[in-house]
Amino acid sequence: MKTENFTILANLIDIFKKEIYPAEVVVENGFIKKISRTDKPVTNYILPGFTDAHIHVESSMLIPSEFARLAVLHGTVATINDPHEIANVMGVAGVNYMIENGKKVPFYFNFGAPSCVPATVFETAGAAIDAKQIDELLARKEIKYLTEMMNYPGVLMGEEQVLEKISHAKKHNKPVDGHAPGLIGDNAIHYIKAGISTDHECFTYEEALHKLKHGMKILIREGSAAKNFEALIPLLNDYTDNIMFCSDDKHPNDLVRNHIDALVKRALAKGIDLFKILQVACLNPVFHYGLDHGLLREGDPADFIVIDSPKNFKILQTYIKGELVAENGKSFIKKVAADIINDFNCKEKNPADFLIPASSSKKIKVIEALNGQLITRTSLEHPKVAHGYIESDVEKDVLKLTVVNRYKEAKPALAFIKNFGLKSGAIASCVGHDSHNIIAVGTNDKDICEAVNLIVRAKGGLSVADGEKHLLLPLPVAGIMTNADAYEVADLYTQIDAAAKKLGTQLDAPFMTLSFMALLVIPQLKLSDLGLFDGGSFKFVELGGD
Repeated sequence: MKTENFTILANLIDIFKKEIYPAEVVVENGFIKKISRTDKPVTNYILPGFTDAHIHVESSMLIPSEFARLAVLHGTVATINDPHEIANVMGVAGVNYMIENGKKVPFYFNFGAPSCVPATVFETAGAAIDAKQIDELLARKEIKYLTEMMNYPGVLMGEEQVLEKISHAKKHNKPVDGHAPGLIGDNAIHYIKAGISTDHECFTYEEALHKLKHGMKILIREGSAAKNFEALIPLLNDYTDNIMFCSDDKHPNDLVRNHIDALVKRALAKGIDLFKILQVACLNPVFHYGLDHGLLREGDPADFIVIDSPKNFKILQTYIKGELVAENGKSFIKKVAADIINDFNCKEKNPADFLIPASSSKKIKVIEALNGQLITRTSLEHPKVAHGYIESDVEKDVLKLTVVNRYKEAKPALAFIKNFGLKSGAIASCVGHDSHNIIAVGTNDKDICEAVNLIVRAKGGLSVADGEKHLLLPLPVAGIMTNADAYEVADLYTQIDAAAKKLGTQLDAPFMTLSFMALLVIPQLKLSDLGLFDGGSFKFVELGGD
């Protein structure tokens, strides 16, 4: 629904001048021709659209064109996209897929060159992107930055490929995103001085403050699994110029409900100044990344939102390049055709593949998952042994965890995890950061095997298996996304999330939490397809704990 030439009367929230006044905004050919004060009666309010300063669109399980259909409902007009997930599966071809699909809809997808593909050498990925390819990507106009440098040990140790990638970003005058959870002191300063400009992984006030004081910009993250808003929001008042909002990872049902607008409302509820909040939500990402979209100034592209009032902050309309893309909860972005690309080559498994022979160790190392966090802890537990094999201990909530290589035939990696709380059955996902092998947790080998095989047969997806009860959300695009309708995907995700919770888990987002249990670059104990891994010492460890 295009309305390229029109005039809007509304109270203008001028973030630059820090004032609100009745205004007449004239739009012609997708650009703002004139903004003038008016004495005419006005009711609603107009302001620049929101930008999510760091997100993996793939984690919504939607291709970009479908993601946009939901995001605009909440006043989001742009995202800073790290295509790291699909790049780990498909390489540069995956990055190109995201860029081309995103171009098909009215939305600003600002993609970066994935810095860490594969994320580590301690897992099996589907592709690799070297420094030369990074240079070629950064030379492209569509590529706005070098994505999160997760290999912070490589930065600290001066690894040649790592420093070369950062050097290429500097050559092209494009910023470098960071990723260094828990890193403080001299190591953090070294990391920042290497040219790293942001971090979205801070989970304590003290860590974020330390990084801010040494020149880094901090992204306050509130996603489906990692939630750091409450810990970090006190920083916004004093460090407004160096704060941005992001979601990092957002599941489709959550995206139906809210996006950056939710963080704006929560910040307002804490009594933080409106203009400071909107600077963070609207302006800072545009200036930091050198983006092309408009900020409600004369001559800018007509990218803005209309709300009922700063108090309620109900999104009434979203405009992108003068096009009305959403109004009163309805998206006008149409579904577009999209191809399927994938790399999935493993075969179905047998329950016997998930057996763990008992050893002489009295205790085993157990991953301790934390609700709302990507970090984990390590605990030592007495294993439950039956018939010479270690089994899931439902009573103690010590459940079997597996990562299955999706790219080739290989023996499943096995470990144990706490805090998933399943009382029966198993859940599995092919969204397993960062290499996206199949990851599953369950109470028994039969259900674990079936949950894995549901995904193998579909060549990607999320699954629940509990005896004869099975549920699958297919993800045929790279095994981590679908080209299906966004609303239908959100509904099916809601169903499969509910099915997982019926098995007993109390986690807010069990599939999202599960997907990060293979993310080796975030401490502490994780599992890759190659074995149990300690993110603190950055090395493999044995299951036995004594």
